[in-house]
Amino acid sequence: MVSQAKSHHKLIVLLVIGSVGMFGFGFALVPLYNVLCDKLGINGKTQNTASSYQAMTIDTDRTVTVEFIAQVQTGMPWAFAPKLKRLKVHPGELIRTAFLASNHADRRIVGQAVPSVSPGQGAAYFHKTECFCFNQQPLAAKADAELPLIFYVDPDLPESIHTLTLSYTLYDITDKQASDALEQGAAK
Repeated sequence: MVSQAKSHHKLIVLLVIGSVGMFGFGFALVPLYNVLCDKLGINGKTQNTASSYQAMTIDTDRTVTVEFIAQVQTGMPWAFAPKLKRLKVHPGELIRTAFLASNHADRRIVGQAVPSVSPGQGAAYFHKTECFCFNQQPLAAKADAELPLIFYVDPDLPESIHTLTLSYTLYDITDKQASDALEQGAAK
């Protein structure tokens, strides 16, 4: 009887340790995933800050198609679309374009755009020098805005990639911004 009780106790301890380990791994998975995506340039994640553009040789022998897709969070009363749906660019060339946003609500809304590039391997070669996605976008009730985007495609983009798709999803962060402001005010 005593050895069976010890056996059960040992099994329970191992199961608890295993459960805690799996729970901890679940929490660590997201930061590990983000670090790997950033380092390897996979999953279409683009940079969160502006790249600097230094004059470089423009590869006029090569043309890359850059497609733009825009979508808004379900229930967000904004219209959001690229000014141009597709551009033909030469790697190394600095390109200026914009997205158009309209707030159809009767109140001010703050939006935040989250970008993604497909194919994922191309994200490391797509550089934004100016992007509305770097900042929150407050838009008054019934107002419109032109949101600038300046980018270049790195000339080192693999020859096998002929098309890059830049997709933005716009999220309503009005409530989050208000709660952050309250927290900062309370901290002072």
